[in-house]
Amino acid sequence: MAFNDDSFIREVNEELRSDQLRFVWRRFGRLIIGAAVLIVLGTAAYSGYRYWSGRQAGSSGDQFIAALTLADQNKTDEALAALATVEKSGSGSYPLLARMRAATLQAQKGDTAGAIAAFSAIGKESGVPAVIQDAARLRAAYLLVDTGTYDQVAAEAQELAVPANAFRHSARDVLGLAAYKAGDFAKARQWFQAIVDDPQSPRNVGNRAQMLLDLITASGKAPVAKG
Repeated sequence: MAFNDDSFIREVNEELRSDQLRFVWRRFGRLIIGAAVLIVLGTAAYSGYRYWSGRQAGSSGDQFIAALTLADQNKTDEALAALATVEKSGSGSYPLLARMRAATLQAQKGDTAGAIAAFSAIGKESGVPAVIQDAARLRAAYLLVDTGTYDQVAAEAQELAVPANAFRHSARDVLGLAAYKAGDFAKARQWFQAIVDDPQSPRNVGNRAQMLLDLITASGKAPVAKG
């Protein structure tokens, strides 16, 4: 039986004021006491959990900040070790943030393949918030521009290059760069033009797309299609 604290207390008070107090107590006394005990225990358990959760999150936050400080000091190996600890035993969102930061440090350290694998895994992992998945896939895609093929970049980013996706500008950018690097100037033009035509494209992304469109046009390798 579920109880609403306020209504339950009001009902008990009304019964205490009535002439039927003794009858009610004889009939429902154990239920009233049991319900009161459950309310107290439930409140105590919830308060205890919030306190424990807050302490855990605070501790994980301190550990994460300490790891970032080590990274800022170029103590990469120590930072990676600290982030691994947060990933393993941290609480809340900190383990996931630690994984993302560790992958970035791997890339900075020169372990591009390891960083790509880490970002790609986060991008495919169920239970990870969609915005983090998309950001991880983009990070993998940008790293793949230098080390992979256009198809590998497209496998990470092409699903994000749709009008409804908040990351579409960066997705089109990385796809255009990958196509340009691969020598597929027609495809590169397609992606860069999509950026230029989108009024919501960030200025820096739009300016770079226009510059690369101008270079493609000047090269004569991908003439502008005539309507």
